[in-house]
Amino acid sequence: MNPDVARLTARTLLGQRRTILVVLLALLPVGIALLYRFAAPADADPERFAARALLGGIVTSTILPLVTLIFATGAFGQDIEDGTAVYLLATPVPRRDIVLARFAVAWAASLAVLVPSAVLAGVIVLGGGGPGIVTGFGAGLAAGSFVYAAAFTWLSIATSRALVAGLLYAFLWEGTLSGLFSGIRFLSIRQYATGIAGAFFDLPASVFQPRLEPAPAAVLAALVAGLMLLLAVRRLQRWEVGEAG
Repeated sequence: MNPDVARLTARTLLGQRRTILVVLLALLPVGIALLYRFAAPADADPERFAARALLGGIVTSTILPLVTLIFATGAFGQDIEDGTAVYLLATPVPRRDIVLARFAVAWAASLAVLVPSAVLAGVIVLGGGGPGIVTGFGAGLAAGSFVYAAAFTWLSIATSRALVAGLLYAFLWEGTLSGLFSGIRFLSIRQYATGIAGAFFDLPASVFQPRLEPAPAAVLAALVAGLMLLLAVRRLQRWEVGEAG
């Protein structure tokens, strides 16, 4: 990974106005958790709400892919849109290093806004307790954002409509079709994240039940992330300088 490309990418992301919107989006779970603490009925089950509705639901199914998609496509897409990618591709920096630097910054930025917000929200709902729920989903979000960042990095190189394609994948494929066809769980990054989270707690099925066991979820996450990064490197290596202009 090239540190100069990483610094350039970080400055690009921080300079985008949508980064502020991403941070606000990532803080949404904290607001929901506060509402739950002050407005939940007396017979509410905080473990069920935290695991199923908040961390395993809203955060993992919606906020995680959205935040990572915006950061990953912004890391490459901005250069492509304004034409500055041509200067970077014309340098002697190996294109593998360019991909890895952009991916690493997108993943780090996603972690920086996702995990603290999710952990704080979980602590608020559970009152600091919970059988590993907060730790589990923290790990699950880290793994999920890793795979999403790799997939969306490839997508941002493969198509100029990466944001639209990423939204279709996240909300049509994972949000709708995965609920209809159980086999899709093996091709669902969301299910990898919740499966890895499940390694840290043992909850009744009525509270929360991942659709993948931790071991296959971790293996699939690693394989998919590796494949996406390999495809991204190969795609960028085939780019002509004029194609980025």
